[in-house]
Amino acid sequence: MQTITLKIEDRINDKFLWLLNHFSKNELEILDETTYQTDDEYLKSIKGMEESIIKASKDSIENYVTEDKLDW
Repeated sequence: MQTITLKIEDRINDKFLWLLNHFSKNELEILDETTYQTDDEYLKSIKGMEESIIKASKDSIENYVTEDKLDW
């Protein structure tokens, strides 16, 4: 089964959900109904994230780590 995320215009949301609800549970399952957030809104919603980003932006370039040096 595939999982996708959609951004649905408010004016068609009811119609779209009506359509989705006509599929059986083994064909389609609505996992989450959330309001769309921009990346900026999402980051600001995480406690302390905005302050952390502001602090990091003020750090000296010598304190940054290049992508190839990250330990993933």
